Amino acid sequence: MTLLQTMNATMQYKLGAADLEVVLALVRTGTLANAGERLGVDGSTVFRTLQRVEKGLGQRLFERTRSGYQPAELAQELASHAEQMEVQLEAARSAAQMNPGQVSGTVRITSTDTIMHGLVVPSLQRLQTTHPLLTYDLHTGNELASLTRRDADIAVRATRRPPPHLVGKHLGPIRVALYSSTKGGPKRFDGDAAANSPWVAPDEALPDHPSVVWRKKHFPKVSPTYRVSSILTVAELVAQGAGIGLLPIFLAQDRSDLRQLTAELDECQTELWLLTHPETRHLRRASAVYAFLAQNLKLA
Repeated sequence: MTLLQTMNATMQYKLGAADLEVVLALVRTGTLANAGERLGVDGSTVFRTLQRVEKGLGQRLFERTRSGYQPAELAQELASHAEQMEVQLEAARSAAQMNPGQVSGTVRITSTDTIMHGLVVPSLQRLQTTHPLLTYDLHTGNELASLTRRDADIAVRATRRPPPHLVGKHLGPIRVALYSSTKGGPKRFDGDAAANSPWVAPDEALPDHPSVVWRKKHFPKVSPTYRVSSILTVAELVAQGAGIGLLPIFLAQDRSDLRQLTAELDECQTELWLLTHPETRHLRRASAVYAFLAQNLKLA
């Protein structure tokens, strides 16, 4: 097809809101099945819609690969417009609520399991008394879910450098210390305890975690007896007496089964950030949760 024919086809085809919704879902998920699940239809419906749109526009929007559907530049641009449409629609729905003081809807929050269990969920439980119609889609993982693609509305992350394209609030330092179990673990920490005690650590899962870097720097000959996938698992194994481990003080300080062996370790410290996308923060449901977490997430 010539450039002139492509331009004429593009001018003749009128994109609809449903078309943009399909393109956005496919950009976000990368597969027909997952896009269909997000839209509440089957993958074949997504495929037929995509074929119709691409034929109407006279060009492909996605490259089909073994790993999924990779969006072309036009698909990315259409997805951006679709996101703006989505934001405006959600804002209109919020404005149309019968009770202007009541907030409803689902808020997607991403964090690590440690922060989610230790800080976020306890705060959300208190928020339910104020906004009982809110529901939450909670994602835990070490990777940062994309707020740009709206995979999440809010992120709560431990980082020294939050992404520059997001807006957020610095909630304070995450302080770290070394812990043992009160059920028979060492009561003090010295060179002998370091050499003779089993260690619990997330080396393979989080090789650049400050606690891993600190241990390898100061105790290079130590090899963890238990390698786990998360800091929360470190806490549980240490509490059971499996060994000693480095933990955030906010997670361990109120537990009677954990004993703090060292003072705060400055080299392990990182920062806690509450993050969101500039457009997302204007949604009533997201802004209500964001404001509450900003006031109630306490590290000490």
